[in-house]
Amino acid sequence: MTRPRRRLFAPALAGSAVLIVACSVMWPASNTYQAQIEEWRRQREAALLADGGWLTVTGLFWLHEGENRFGPASSPTAAPQIALPAGPGVKSGAFELHHGKVALRMDGQTREMQPDTAGKPDSIAMGSLTMFVIERGGNFGIRLKDTHSRLRQEFTGLDYFPVNPDYQVRTRLIPDAKRIPILNVLGQVEDTPSPGYVEFEIHGQKLRLTPVEESPGELFFIFRDLTSGKETYGSGRFLDAEPAKNGEVVLDFNKAYNPPCAFTPYATCPLPPRENRLGVRIEAGELKYGAGH
Repeated sequence: MTRPRRRLFAPALAGSAVLIVACSVMWPASNTYQAQIEEWRRQREAALLADGGWLTVTGLFWLHEGENRFGPASSPTAAPQIALPAGPGVKSGAFELHHGKVALRMDGQTREMQPDTAGKPDSIAMGSLTMFVIERGGNFGIRLKDTHSRLRQEFTGLDYFPVNPDYQVRTRLIPDAKRIPILNVLGQVEDTPSPGYVEFEIHGQKLRLTPVEESPGELFFIFRDLTSGKETYGSGRFLDAEPAKNGEVVLDFNKAYNPPCAFTPYATCPLPPRENRLGVRIEAGELKYGAGH
């Protein structure tokens, strides 16, 4: 799964039949809270704009078995299968895929390239470009980043609902360890570990969300609500939460944010599972990109 994110569980008590009644606490507004959200928003935008941020992702090339040549699109030799924008430092070479292993051949040398599923992926930098291997459902591809990308240069900023402390709720993680199917935009399904679920109330309505575990000790929610496709991004939004402390979890929908697919067509975003499609409007967090411009 992919994350700007980022992301994002305390281990569940396997086989527990204990039902913990969730409660919601609406926190009063304060200048301190407003400032905290404003700082979070500043950091969110800075991460998108950073070197290597999602706004620099300008290509995704799926590899076929054998040799996959890359080089400048204007190369005088045979047209490369992975066409790169011409620029200082941009070279030609090839990625070789053989039985689930990818190797880079360039400058007369060959070295194996570890994909992103192995942790921090191996990368190759050429001028403003960076390439690295990703693996999704047994398929291998090359993700291209360009610090001079048009997406980055034309970024218009993020827009949000007004900060509303009613959308910051305190609840509890109800242990129910299992694996749930998560569909991504490529149509692939991955069984992803979940530590349980949370129940809470917003404006008197009882709701339930199931987080998944991308990294140990972190809660990552993929959800959709009745603002999706209207004020907010069509496929849904993401929400991170701190690890449960004594079973307690704080959900702050003022920090709900768009998936990378809202900014680049070359991301492989996960989609909300059926149980996270809420029949209410969550009027908090990030709006659809470009909505205010």
